[in-house]
Amino acid sequence: MAHYFSEQPGTASRPGSVDLVLPDLHLRLETDSGVFSPERVDVGTRVLLESVPAPPQEGDLLDLGCGYGPIALTMAKRAPGATVWAVDVNRRSLELAERNARSAALDKVRSVHIDEVPDEVKFRAIWSNPAIRIGKQALHDMLTRWLTRLTPDGVAYLVVQKHLGSDSLQRWLGEQGWQASREVSRAAYRVLKVTP
Repeated sequence: MAHYFSEQPGTASRPGSVDLVLPDLHLRLETDSGVFSPERVDVGTRVLLESVPAPPQEGDLLDLGCGYGPIALTMAKRAPGATVWAVDVNRRSLELAERNARSAALDKVRSVHIDEVPDEVKFRAIWSNPAIRIGKQALHDMLTRWLTRLTPDGVAYLVVQKHLGSDSLQRWLGEQGWQASREVSRAAYRVLKVTP
């Protein structure tokens, strides 16, 4: 079975588009089958984008599991001086994120495979609607890999459905030595703030 977290989605291409409308921006985004939430911007993503403070205005920022790019492009719009790394394992998602950034004239978005980010890059902010459905161990491995790349003053915001384990994830993050707090609880989603 093909998943949106497969590197090469096996489903036939069915291009579409969605509108991301937030108080400060409106983006028309290309989507396709085989990527996360191709019919509409996911509720969790919207909760994240409507509730987090503006990202740092310079430095490197990360959208972990970028899909077709709604989070990365919002970061880039809100922090035009920063470089936004849009990373995913799904090659179709990365192509869409790249095209969407180009269409929006956001030339500081870098859409790259999760294994292609240079090791020396550290992030001042990470925003993510992480792929909870990859499984607990894979999720923990992924978060450990990227949260350790936060700068000392960096901050991550993760949006997770309450019934998919947001509270246990918050506990686990604390057990690993990160500061993890619940910033927002809305529409069955929690936004967790994570700092080193």
